[in-house]
Order: sequence, then C-alpha cells, then structure tokens
Amino acid sequence: MKTYLSLILLFALFPFSSKGQDLLASKTSPHKIREALVMDTKWVPFPDYYDRDGWETFIGKNKASVILRGEKQLNYEWKLIKATDYLEYERTGNRNIMQNPNTDNTRALADLVMAELAEGKGRFIDQIINGVFLQCERTSWVLSAHLTNQKSRRTLPDYTEQIIDLGSGDLGGFLAWTYYFFHKEFDKTNPIISKRLYQELYDRIITPYRTEDRFWWMGFKTPANGLVNNWNPWCNFNVLQTMMLLENDAEQLSKDVYRTMQSVDKFINYVNSDGACEEGPSYWGHAAGKLYDYLKVLSLATGGKVSLFDNSMIKDMGEYMPHTYVGNDWVVNFADASAKFSSDAALIYRYGDAVKSEEMKNFSSYLIENGKKPITTGLDIFRTLESIAYYKDVTDGDTRFATPEIVEYPQTQFYYIKNKNGFFLATKGGHNNESHNHNDVGTFSLYYKQTPVFIDAGVGTYTRQTFGPERYSIWTMKSNYHNLPSVNGQEQKFGKEYRASAIDFNKKTKAIAIDISKAYPAEANIQKWVRSYHLKNSELVVKDDFSLSKAGDNNKVHFMLWGNIDISARGKVKIEVNGIKMELLYNEKLFDPDIETIELPDTRLSNVWGKQIYRLTLTAKTKASKSAYEYRIRPL
Repeated sequence: MKTYLSLILLFALFPFSSKGQDLLASKTSPHKIREALVMDTKWVPFPDYYDRDGWETFIGKNKASVILRGEKQLNYEWKLIKATDYLEYERTGNRNIMQNPNTDNTRALADLVMAELAEGKGRFIDQIINGVFLQCERTSWVLSAHLTNQKSRRTLPDYTEQIIDLGSGDLGGFLAWTYYFFHKEFDKTNPIISKRLYQELYDRIITPYRTEDRFWWMGFKTPANGLVNNWNPWCNFNVLQTMMLLENDAEQLSKDVYRTMQSVDKFINYVNSDGACEEGPSYWGHAAGKLYDYLKVLSLATGGKVSLFDNSMIKDMGEYMPHTYVGNDWVVNFADASAKFSSDAALIYRYGDAVKSEEMKNFSSYLIENGKKPITTGLDIFRTLESIAYYKDVTDGDTRFATPEIVEYPQTQFYYIKNKNGFFLATKGGHNNESHNHNDVGTFSLYYKQTPVFIDAGVGTYTRQTFGPERYSIWTMKSNYHNLPSVNGQEQKFGKEYRASAIDFNKKTKAIAIDISKAYPAEANIQKWVRSYHLKNSELVVKDDFSLSKAGDNNKVHFMLWGNIDISARGKVKIEVNGIKMELLYNEKLFDPDIETIELPDTRLSNVWGKQIYRLTLTAKTKASKSAYEYRIRPL
C-alpha cells in the first residue's frame, strides 16, 4: 500500500529548500503547476465506486464493520437546525445547540456514504440523497460560532453571503467526495440532485475562495491578533480537495491550486522552525495533521512533483506528537489542549511514513496495539479512506516506542525532561499571545510513573466567551490558576509583550531557569523573577528567585493539583493520585498554605480530572522585595 500511495517524488522543476519562507509558492508558479497537474480526477488513489473488485480488495476485513455503521443510519431521522439554534450563540454564547444536530446529521451521512462504497448495491443511496438534499437546502454550512465572520457580524446565516469556516469546509470537502463517487447514481434517480450539489459546492466553497481575501485564516491580510493557526491548513485542505474533485479547467485549476499554496505558506511561516504546535497536542491533528492532509492531496494532484515531505521542519512538526506523549493516555498539555491523548493514531502513522519517521510509525502502532482505532470515521472521508489504505501497515507495524529523555523546542520554548525513576517534567516559556493562549509563561506540569500530579487544567466547553473579550475572565485562562506565582497582587497579562526572557537550559544537569518578570504588568514592580526547575534523580526542585522595586502585597505561589490533598502537616503537602503518593515540601516559616476546591461541572474538564481539582496557594507571610523561594517535590 505504501507504493500505491507514495508521496516523496521530487523533480528538479520544484527545487524546494528547507530554509527561508514561502516553501511552497516561492519556487513555482501557476504555469509550472499547470504542467504538473493530474487532471480529470485521475489523481484519486481510491477505487471508483463501480470498481467492485477494487473495493473488495481495498476495504478488506473492514467491510462488515463499515456496512454495519451505515445500516444503523438507514432509518435516521434528519434533524432540523432552527433559526433560534443559530441565534442561541448570539444570545447566550451556547454553540452546541446548533452544533449537536449538525454533527448528528453529518455523522449519519458519513456512515451512509462509507457503507455504500463498501457494499455497492445501492441500498443506502436514497438515504444519502436525503442527507445531500438536506444540506443543499440549508442557507449556510457555517457553524453558528463562526457566522460572526459575516459582514453583518450576526449569527443568523445571511443568504446573500457565503463564507468558509471549519464547518463549511469540512462539509464541502465531504460532499465533493460524495459527488465524485455517486453523481452517476444520483442521476439515475434525478439529474437535478447532482446538478444542485455541484452548484452548491461552487457557490459555497470554490467561488468564495477565488474571490475573497478577507477570511482571516487565509493569511493574506494580517489578522488582528497576528495568528495563523490550524484553521489555515484545515480550510485549505478542504478547499483544495473540493477544487481538485470538481474543476476540470486546467488553467483555472492551476491558479486555484497555487492560491492555496500561497495561503498555506502563511501557516508554515507562522509556525516556529522547531516544529512545535503551540496550540498543544489536542490541536496537532488539526494543525500539523491537516497540513499533512493538504500536502498529501497536493502531492497526489501534481503527480508527486510538489512535495515538502523531505523538509526537516515538516518532519519536526510531525514528531512533536510522539514527543508530547507521557504514557497511559496522558500528554503534555499547554494552552487549550486537553491532558488526555485524543489524536488520530492512523494519521500519525501516515504522516510518519511520508516524512520517513520511524518514531512516528512506531508510536502509531504502539497506540493501536494499546486500543486506539486503526480506522478513522467521520466527516473527513479522505482520512477515512487513507486509514483503510494503510490498515495493514499500521496494524502490523513495530510497536517499540519510548519518548526521548530530553526534548527541546527552543523557538516555541517548550522543554520536556524525563529520568529513569519515573519523573516527566514539562515546562514552557513563550509569550501570552500564542494560539489558543493561556497566560502561562513559566508554568510546568509534573508526571510521575505516567500519572499527572501537578497539572494544567486545560479548557472547558467552548462558548462565545472563550474566544471573545471575556476570555481572560475565565479561570482556566488565568496565570493564577496555573503553577505560577501572583506577584504584588498581580497575575500575568495577555499580549505578546508579556513573555519569557533569559532562558538557560542545561540538558546535562536537567535544569532550566526562565525569567518570567516580563510576563507581568508594570504594577507588579518586578525587577527580576527567575523560575527554575531542576529534575534530580529522586525529586524536582522548583525555585523562585526574585527582586522587586516595591513590595506592596504578599506574594502567592499557586500549584494546581488533583486527587487527595492533605496540608495538615506544617511545611508539607501530601498528594495522592491513583495510588501515586508524592509530597511538596516548602518553608513553613515563609508561607501559609491554603487549598481551594474547584468544582468541575463542565464535562470537558470533568471527563479528564473528575468532579473537582484543587488550587494550592502558598501565601508569603511577609512582604519581601528580594528573596528566594524553594519547593521540593518527591515521591513517598
């Protein structure tokens, strides 16, 4: 199957360099793209719907399970998304009231499409037509939370305007594949079905992409926050596959493809050269993972002549994912990412195969051996079909895997340190305007024997407030709900200027010092505040060495914990999590301890941590303009 889906074919016509910017577009042109394009959907690496022998071979032992999923949707009642469902986001910030029925509808349609491809008897076609017709009748495919990108800034779809977001892009890409596979079958029922679907895809995806520069994710106009995040490769991937499946004018298509390359370059330029995903591992599949999807389709569409899979930065972006893995389904989570592993194991293998990373391939096979699914299901039919194509490779792969002892991302300023006694320390510098940012410069997470002990809570269910002006009123975003100090009554502030400086990382001694003084506002009166971590064989030593121009309030040092916490002994905090017992030692003469219980009614948080977590606060007994605090963390 690797030969069948080979990617790394580079021609002198496209002499890409791993250095510099605009890696895709700078070395080519629409004219060169025109010469390379594989037209008339001949680039598609999957069997045609009518090639039943091809499908029998392709889908293999997965046929029965795929058909079973579709059979469960044969009597699915398609759900109406009401006007008030869209308006709810504007009124209360609730986005799920619109997204839940939308997801139910698209999941059902995806299951039906895959079942019909697997079986090929026409049994699912009528219900697929129902789903397609439903989607064509909708005013917009955009999610309610993203409709504020309309010129009206309102959340009710405007029939006079089509915009492209994650929701419309995903559905557009899926429906383009549905058209490709089934338009002849649809014509047997009524040709207007295919004609309508074709036109809707043009009106909602292709034409807006060709004619608009204003979508922030495209990167053609600098976004207000300066970010070019996972939206960029995600949307461009969906646009590219839609165009490649529908457009047959080679001149126009070459311009379209080149435009996507120019846009995706904005994302690659934004990512730090060390390849880290500043959004965290939960977003890797939407950021680097979608970049892989985009680059895969681009390579297929150009007969392998356009590829970045030999680029070291692209490889580093892929290997970020196994490097964040702690073990037992836990990952290093900063920003909005969850501490629980959630990536597509099969995608990791395919990415690793493309960039020749045995580490990624072994990690994927290790995950699948430990219960992760080898087949992707859902609206992204390209990923579903690719996972089927690689099924044997993934399930038969080498499962020997271990994260390195030292991982450093110097530009993004992520640092992961392990030792042989079960400790795994993760800390970060960075700044406070990263994608999916939390105000968390200098924070750390500590894992022992593959169990998180000192934690980063993550983020709750998304609402309007999550990405609006009220974001930093949410406790999960605030520095004083991370493993960080509050100085002179001040917490860290949002903005790129609030950042780490003077980082000293000693790999040999497994020690790192980060000056976090610039992450706080002027009111904190900080001259120097160096947070340092030293991972020894049997303990972690954390220090705060500081000087202030004025000591106006008692400093507070916060630690986020879960499990069972006992602060009854002076100078000692006992922690027990899932049978793991540790203690934090502090100077009882300097601090008074306090525990705050944080209830977690939000299932996005409680599914990870349980019903509550805790914030331990050590409050300095005296106001000090200069001092050094030390805390020692060790197992019991």
